[in-house]
Amino acid sequence: MSEGCGVKLLRVGPVGQERPAVMDGAGNLRAISEPEIDGAFFASGGVARVREALERGELPSLDTEGLRIGAPIARPGKIVCIGLNYRDHAEETGAAIPAEPIIFMKAPNTVVGPYDEVLIPRDSVKTDWEVELAVVIGETARYVETHEEALSKIAGYAISNDVSEREFQLERGGQWDKGKSCETFNPLGPWLVTADEIADPQALGLRLWVDGEPYQDGDTKNMIFQIAEVVRYLSRFMVLEPGDVINTGTPAGVALGLPGTPYLRAGQVMELEIDGLGRQRQTVGQA
Repeated sequence: MSEGCGVKLLRVGPVGQERPAVMDGAGNLRAISEPEIDGAFFASGGVARVREALERGELPSLDTEGLRIGAPIARPGKIVCIGLNYRDHAEETGAAIPAEPIIFMKAPNTVVGPYDEVLIPRDSVKTDWEVELAVVIGETARYVETHEEALSKIAGYAISNDVSEREFQLERGGQWDKGKSCETFNPLGPWLVTADEIADPQALGLRLWVDGEPYQDGDTKNMIFQIAEVVRYLSRFMVLEPGDVINTGTPAGVALGLPGTPYLRAGQVMELEIDGLGRQRQTVGQA
């Protein structure tokens, strides 16, 4: 998945009616003829088809006035998340540095667009933010042996906000999933940047603000388990399929680890960015 010139893929339009698009080198959106950006798209060589059509100048421009940007891929088959994957985040939450990646799952229907509203669940008082680098799988990964092979399975990268309800996650018993799978808890995008456009995924700055105040300012170089190892490791326990998403962990600066634990409240605004992957902005609402 790593040859050729990188492209930025996205999906635009009303909720449930998104259509695939690509951003050209000048920053203009162009319509593509693919029915959807999903697992079948990646598995069938969709990235190469879009790149070739873009290079040939065949794609019509889109009027972006008032156009909503949705998540860059349709509902993934699964969202696999890595917990406590930055040393500073583990330390701020009082957790031990994990010896192996901590894995949990997030419901695929948590995915929303990068500018859509995020809803605080009913009875929640501990809804938290987490800026993360999302990995989108482009080829089936099963019992991957090497890091080089693992990286070859990646279609691209995007910004993910792994919104979390800490009481549901940590204080209500059972697994973390119940604090991770509430509706709207995974804004994704604005684009999927293909892997060949990111020279080094372990050299990307991640930042998050709430109401303009900076809270997270990290770098993917500080991951405990780097992206290639995460993909290799996961493939030993489950088959990763085209269109699957991996949330690779968050750096320090979440509300859980801050003095006064300033959890989200309705009306607040989160802004997130990762180098080369664009920027998100979500207003917080109430379910």
